[in-house]
Amino acid sequence: MKLYSIETGNFLLDGGAMFGVVPKVLWNKIYPADENNLCNWAMRCLLIDNGKHKILIDSGMGDKDDEKFRSHYYLNGDFSLLSSLQKAGYKPEDITDVIHTHLHFDHCGGTIKFDENQNLVSTFPNADLWVGKEHWELAVNPNKREKASFLKNNILPMQTSGKLRLIEKEGEILPDIFVHFYNGHTRGQVIPSVKYGDQYIFFCADLFPASAHIPMPYIMGYDMWAEETLRDKERFFKHAMTKKSVLFFEHDIYNECATLIQTEKGVKVDKTFKLSELM
Repeated sequence: MKLYSIETGNFLLDGGAMFGVVPKVLWNKIYPADENNLCNWAMRCLLIDNGKHKILIDSGMGDKDDEKFRSHYYLNGDFSLLSSLQKAGYKPEDITDVIHTHLHFDHCGGTIKFDENQNLVSTFPNADLWVGKEHWELAVNPNKREKASFLKNNILPMQTSGKLRLIEKEGEILPDIFVHFYNGHTRGQVIPSVKYGDQYIFFCADLFPASAHIPMPYIMGYDMWAEETLRDKERFFKHAMTKKSVLFFEHDIYNECATLIQTEKGVKVDKTFKLSELM
């Protein structure tokens, strides 16, 4: 099995929104903001090649949204979904499966593109597009607070592609690829894990956007149900700490991966490193 970190670009978000009720004097020490209180965040995906399947987890923001929309997020970085795939030695046609943790625009926008006739089509024509069933039902009928994160031009073309696969239960969905549902950030968020040798690599999505979110109180203001996120984090730790686990962070611009350690004060980050160091 081969694993690749796929960088799709960075964007800026308000630090207060990303750390919720935690005071800036605390979070700014570990994830610094600029003079406008904005922090830079990655949109990092994971590519898994097990020989038979070539599986991409999440797809970043993409590039089909208009300039006004993109200007809100101060996109930056010298890479894109396609350039990172190419660097790893893959073409969009090679991808057999795309697993979406959830359908907020910064996690799924790269899955759909405009073709030469300005029709919305799958970027990955040979890939099944996996989404949690409960989350799909929310995305097509969103609540008022979350609605702005679900863009129709990202979501509806998945349905018309004929490739949409809805995940109804937890467990193994592809060889050595497992999924679990977590509901605090959004209903039915999928957290995939990959069995790699004797280790499990967890793709943390927005359960833990960054290593800075490991402490229990560090919960995003974007989470729909913060109290449930607390329970999600506790449940995740109970699950992950029983295995030889590696956390892979989608949004942490400083750290790709981390291991955890149990201390008297709770679960903390043990070591941070790049995914390539595991290969």
